[in-house]
Amino acid sequence: MDNQFSPRKVPSVCSFRYGLSLLLYVCNSIIMSQRMCLSLTMVVMVNSSDPHGVPNTSTEESLDVTKNPVYNWSPKTQGIIFSSIFYGILIIQIPVGYLSEKYSIKKMISSALFLSSLFSLILPMAAEGGEAWIIACRAAQGVSQGSALIAQHAIWVKWAPPLERGRLTSLSLSGACGCGVSLLWFLLFYDDPKTHPCISVSEKNYILSSLNQQQSSSRTRSLPIKAMIKSLPLWAIVFGSFAFHWTNNIMLFYTPTFVDSNLHVNVKENGLLSALPYLFAWSFGILAGHAADFFLSRNILRLNTIRKLFSTLGLFLPPFFGLCLLHLSFSFYSTIVFLILTGSTGSFCMAGLLINGLDIAPRYGGKHLFLVSKLSRAL
Repeated sequence: MDNQFSPRKVPSVCSFRYGLSLLLYVCNSIIMSQRMCLSLTMVVMVNSSDPHGVPNTSTEESLDVTKNPVYNWSPKTQGIIFSSIFYGILIIQIPVGYLSEKYSIKKMISSALFLSSLFSLILPMAAEGGEAWIIACRAAQGVSQGSALIAQHAIWVKWAPPLERGRLTSLSLSGACGCGVSLLWFLLFYDDPKTHPCISVSEKNYILSSLNQQQSSSRTRSLPIKAMIKSLPLWAIVFGSFAFHWTNNIMLFYTPTFVDSNLHVNVKENGLLSALPYLFAWSFGILAGHAADFFLSRNILRLNTIRKLFSTLGLFLPPFFGLCLLHLSFSFYSTIVFLILTGSTGSFCMAGLLINGLDIAPRYGGKHLFLVSKLSRAL
């Protein structure tokens, strides 16, 4: 799809659409931190025969670790616990994709964020109850997080001008407070720019005029499932999404374990080193979004070329640097550099395949994205 929209721009600084993107960023950061928290704490929750007799770990710190609860969970059990959150995400995608077009996104996301935060609070008690309880708790948390992550894609159908879709989406996706943010979300977000009481007239007209063509052709139309299944672009997005999510989640769950077993640092240092890839991923994602919108608005590259470029970078660079991490890391600092590059360069996909569904099927919003996500995770 080429550049078809050229309405008069309004200032983006202090605009509600960018404020909404930042609010979504906070929500997504909380969701990802809740998802990753167990990966870090697992290092000290389970029995380990690997001695940490290295200079980076003091005797006092080792004694502090022994005070924590220790569980005899095998690596296989730990993998099931890590992945159990995706059971809930997979199950909830089918109804959320349809409900996001029929019910208030405002209420869906605020409720989902609140419940995800609540399950995070009771996770320690679930762990004490046994493996089945913590798996069930993580799966229920996955239902909540899946609802929030899938439903928010429908937001940009009404709030994102096409020429700003890359930067707004990448900004929102790049990263006990979750309960408070869920209340803040409920108070500040409105499902449609037309109903927002505080948005300026110029910004409202800018958003609505840029989306006018899409909205005029998006009346109640059923989802053409057969046509979508036969669509090669859709399958390209499906397989690309599968590769992205697989790589990203492997890094998300096992980075603390990798750092613990290879670098032998204490828990505090482990948390800092494990967070570094995602700090850079946040920066790369925002850079990719702005670069994609810049190329599109200046007619430097066609939209198809832009999506293919950033999808290729986001899918090729992580495994390349992952191989470097395994075979070219000969020191502490080289390991950290390759670990950061492996975990962060996948965020280029935020300006590629992760928003490509809105380019090829904007009228179906959440329905299309739920089907893409469903197929990619089921592979």
